[in-house]
Amino acid sequence: MRKRLSQFVLGSFAFSCLVLTGCQYRSRSDTFILVASNLKLPYWKSVQDGFKDAAEQYKVTANVVGPDGYDPAAEADAFDDAVRSRPRGILVSVGDASKMGPAIKSAITAGIPVITVDSDAPLSSRLFFIGTNNLEAGRLGGQRLVERLSGKGNVVVFSIPGQPNIEERLKGYKDAIANSPNIKIVNVVATGGDSNSAFDATNEAIGRTGANKVDAFVCLESASGAAVGEVLKRNKITDRVVIAMDVNPETLSFIGDGTIDSTISQKPYTMGFYGLKALDEVSRFKPAVFRSSYAVDFKSPYPVFVDTGSTLISKYNLDLFQADAK
Repeated sequence: MRKRLSQFVLGSFAFSCLVLTGCQYRSRSDTFILVASNLKLPYWKSVQDGFKDAAEQYKVTANVVGPDGYDPAAEADAFDDAVRSRPRGILVSVGDASKMGPAIKSAITAGIPVITVDSDAPLSSRLFFIGTNNLEAGRLGGQRLVERLSGKGNVVVFSIPGQPNIEERLKGYKDAIANSPNIKIVNVVATGGDSNSAFDATNEAIGRTGANKVDAFVCLESASGAAVGEVLKRNKITDRVVIAMDVNPETLSFIGDGTIDSTISQKPYTMGFYGLKALDEVSRFKPAVFRSSYAVDFKSPYPVFVDTGSTLISKYNLDLFQADAK
């Protein structure tokens, strides 16, 4: 009788766990993959740190894959490899939506949760996006540009054309300067995430004079800011406005000495940290079949967008960020 009672209690407990928690047990065999677009950048080191810290907290396995330089085709291949390994979920930054979109849709169809991070592909059937509101980040930088140029000047922009988050930032800048017809974007330099491209283009731009003088440099990606600052510093040029993107020690140092006016900071660690936790949650309570789009579902279990925030850093608030970095 006592043995039967024990078996009944244990069986009831196990059943209750299944009903109430949806099998919440985790193990190192639960693998989540982050597919990044440019692993050599310090920015992506921060995303990885957040992703892996969350995995350690949950006692699951976190793998990071992707090219060391900006290479959308290589990233698409890395994503395909990730799907073939059948992980519990994939977090991916989309370098090229046309290349990645169909692959994401295939993963979702196969029942693998996919959430985009940093750079989105809204037409890909991904479940939702975690990252910066890039349009607003661009507008924030654009408002600063209008203020610092007093409504007039030629601007060179460093970009990665075709990358969704970068395109949104550029649109944000254009929105902000739309009512300042005397501020003109005279060149958009495709850097491919390579700081050497920004360095060379800045060296060429500082030699322009007269009506062609370049008055400001806008960096839409993290690799360019320090390169622009280095060129201006070497040539002792102090009359140009530079607005960078993201936070790294070199950029903050150039803001401190006045070479760079400001930078737009994001929260890459938060993107990685929250991204893994969101994937874990989705994977444990996923439906039998994912829908093609939750954006138009009024009873969707998922948000459309999780904004991790952005801030403009200048000399005014630089000490707060430097103290936090230390």
